[in-house]
Amino acid sequence: MTIDSHQHFWNYEPVKHSWIDDEMSSIRKDFLPDDLKKVYQENGIDGCVAVQADQTLEETDFLLELAKQNDFIKGVVGWADLRSEHIDSVLEKYSADKFLKGWRHVVQGEADHNFLLRPNFIRGISLLEKYDYTYDILVFPHQLGAVLEFVRKFPNQRFVIDHIAKPYIKDGFYDGWASLMKEIGKQENVCCKLSGMITEADYNSWTPEQLHPYMHLVLEAFGSERVMFGSDWPVCLVAGNYGQVKGVVTDFISTLGEQDQQMIMGANAEAFYNL
Repeated sequence: MTIDSHQHFWNYEPVKHSWIDDEMSSIRKDFLPDDLKKVYQENGIDGCVAVQADQTLEETDFLLELAKQNDFIKGVVGWADLRSEHIDSVLEKYSADKFLKGWRHVVQGEADHNFLLRPNFIRGISLLEKYDYTYDILVFPHQLGAVLEFVRKFPNQRFVIDHIAKPYIKDGFYDGWASLMKEIGKQENVCCKLSGMITEADYNSWTPEQLHPYMHLVLEAFGSERVMFGSDWPVCLVAGNYGQVKGVVTDFISTLGEQDQQMIMGANAEAFYNL
């Protein structure tokens, strides 16, 4: 199967989705399964993982309901307050839902560079393995030092880095990001999504060639067995269309063997999220 490991749904609300700034005004509207189903039919995608965009349990419930109604939504990455004293009971409650695969926090939005290492968050993460949950790491490059320390604390926890940790492609920054990603890649419990790249470049003038050094590094650091394709739809639409996003990855990996290509385009996501 060809699996999109990372996309979002929402009923647009200006306050809830205030992160959609004026430059991204084209996605200030609803994006729901019927919209994506057509896109997937046109681009040969068999299924997806729906990832939280809002930090509420209502968001988690919203995505789970969509998964129950739509066969192509194979799993959900939700949000819960992992810092809560009551997080264990929350995790236990959701463990009964076969579609809930893992959790994510919008760490990139936290002012504290070491948010991941705070004791209350660490405590919540320590409970995920018990329920066989995954954790998606959403950060900016300046937070990768904390990520390295964080993932080393939990060698048996399945982690995946979203959007190749959002390197500043538009500005041409590379070396600091690359050094830390290489170190993180040595931790065999950590995967990486080839996603969210065109929106880290210039929305209007990006080229596939600009993205190649970053994809090369990810493939070198994590290997084809720990890399997965993701579209970041509909966020990606501010800088391109779905076909372009998929094409950037499929063209780049076209020189790899067929098995490697199948892993990146679906098999790794199936295994990681137990789809």
